[in-house]
Amino acid sequence: MSNNIDVVWISYSHVLQRFDQPLLEYLSQYVNVDQWEYHHHLDEGSSIDEAVDLLDEFLSQSSYPVNLAGHGAGGAIALSFARRYPQKVRSLVLLSVASQPANTWHLHYYLQRKLFTMSRRQVLKNCVCHLFGEQSHNTTRKLMGILYRDLEQSPLHSLFKLSELPQGGVSMPMMVCGSKNDSIVNSPALKDWLKEFKPGDYLWECPKGHHFFHYFYPQQVGEQMLSFWQPYHLQSMLKSQPVDRNLTN
Repeated sequence: MSNNIDVVWISYSHVLQRFDQPLLEYLSQYVNVDQWEYHHHLDEGSSIDEAVDLLDEFLSQSSYPVNLAGHGAGGAIALSFARRYPQKVRSLVLLSVASQPANTWHLHYYLQRKLFTMSRRQVLKNCVCHLFGEQSHNTTRKLMGILYRDLEQSPLHSLFKLSELPQGGVSMPMMVCGSKNDSIVNSPALKDWLKEFKPGDYLWECPKGHHFFHYFYPQQVGEQMLSFWQPYHLQSMLKSQPVDRNLTN
């Protein structure tokens, strides 16, 4: 890890990284961004605690506190790390992370499998609609395959065990972002964070974009993040034109 890194983006899923790239490409024009991904073998157990330990090994190379950011379960890892090692985190940005951080899309998938007499394929199809909105048949099929592979990498939930994480805030400045039409981390779940906010914390909702709003609207999300980071001596926010993107490229 280079010592000139401004922001470390936390990811837990190789297959979902494609949905982070538009935002990271936008941010990289103005700040130095590094990516860290939680890796584990499919025949090994995975957990948030293990992910936090591995992230600590990675960040031990930095001589100063870093700005952490992440989406979904990646955000839950960043949050857990910030609580355990507050002296190593300068600020925290969470995207699509509920006030109960374990309420990821994986939880909604497994709850449907447990509660309803629906096939795995039917539940995955429902999840695509909830996460991305209505898509064409071919795009839906591709996204179902991506989500199925992602389930194998979840550090939180399985069909046999649904986890919870501690609720509460953090000591460093925090920004929480979501989408007004996200049915996974809906507006009430997002605004429940306000009970934990301290002066300087910030909540922002994208008008639309569902659960992966940062993929569909990278510039708008990036501008909000850059504005939040400005007091921490990062580079000034500049404007660029949004780019249309193919969902499954």
